[in-house]
Amino acid sequence: MKIVIFGNGLIGSQVVEKVAAAGHDVVALGRSAGVDTTTGKGVAEAVAGADVVVDLTNSPSWQDDDVLEFFRSSTSHLLTAERAAGVGHHVILSIVGADRLTDSGYMRAKLAQEELVEAGPIPYSIVRSTQFFEFVAGIADAGTRGDVVHATPAHLQPIASRDVVERVSDIALGTPVNGTVEIAGPEALGIDQLVRRLFSSTGDRRSVQSDLGAGYFGAILDNVALVPTPGADAWIAPTTFDDWLDSRAPIG
Repeated sequence: MKIVIFGNGLIGSQVVEKVAAAGHDVVALGRSAGVDTTTGKGVAEAVAGADVVVDLTNSPSWQDDDVLEFFRSSTSHLLTAERAAGVGHHVILSIVGADRLTDSGYMRAKLAQEELVEAGPIPYSIVRSTQFFEFVAGIADAGTRGDVVHATPAHLQPIASRDVVERVSDIALGTPVNGTVEIAGPEALGIDQLVRRLFSSTGDRRSVQSDLGAGYFGAILDNVALVPTPGADAWIAPTTFDDWLDSRAPIG
């Protein structure tokens, strides 16, 4: 099976390794490969002969208008090229709760991407994931004022990137679901709690202030926005946050 992955970052680079180890012909393409999904440059050549395309691209700008235009143009070019090439499965990675956080321009853009895929000509699978453990540090940095991190106690149910890779790879190698699959970590925890656990592990000396008004991608959270949808039969990953922290390099 030939699989083409657009995006060779945290998830794409790991998916390549896993799928290649299973004996498949796979390549992950980043911007340095001379392919521009926003203009369509090189896309047709990249997907020629592919059985599966996995879209892990992300906008270089998170300004509301920019990110919406990115996902609309990128997705449209991919689907058009895939139709011409006879690709049989289009997989995207989206976000659990995107439809509940429409105050966020980024979430609106991901919904637009999903809608294009759903209405498009290619059998598809949409994988909605919760936030990755690896980005808790970035959430902390975004909420930092001086030496204090403002973080909401609203719940997040984050997941290890290696578990995301496991599920995305399995879905890419399987039959298109022509629908949405949700995946999440095993624990729903307050974002403030996650940041405190991270700092305890890394030795970060910033203090953490619980703040219900602390935003998330421009939206205010409650305890249900970023956890699996009731009745969605989400796939729950095995790795806990503490397990993931323990697997990282020790302080010093």
